[in-house]
Amino acid sequence: MAETARTLEPSALEAIADALNQSVAETVVTTMLAQNFHWNVKGMAFGPLHALFQEIYEDHFAGQDDLAERLRALDCHAEGNLAGMLERSKVDEADGHQTDREMVDRLAKAEEQIASTLAGLGHVAAGNGDTLTEDLAIERGRIHEKFAWMLRAHLQV
Repeated sequence: MAETARTLEPSALEAIADALNQSVAETVVTTMLAQNFHWNVKGMAFGPLHALFQEIYEDHFAGQDDLAERLRALDCHAEGNLAGMLERSKVDEADGHQTDREMVDRLAKAEEQIASTLAGLGHVAAGNGDTLTEDLAIERGRIHEKFAWMLRAHLQV
């Protein structure tokens, strides 16, 4: 049976909220990673990478808001503490001193990680009948996989 925010059991809400907060944390860290790389990229591919990194962080800023607002629609707490997000995230920060290729590789791996986390969120949501969260996870996951592909394409020769 399909559930809504008001009909989900407390145990389902807890599992979904945990997976959503994981997704938010990784999206926030990757947003900052892309913005850091946008600011600090240099080299022969500066123009296209500068633009791609901006496209990524702008998308992710909106995406993290969508995920956090889904938490609130479920009447769950959206964790907003940066230190907590860094601790929770499976994506690590970077200092921006990487080469352009290292930046692309690192960001591609971050995109793949978020896509995996979102697939897990979708599975948790589906298992609890929360098709609305599942749909959001699928939508965001496809976006992250697309960005991972676009980034990996820069590394191919």
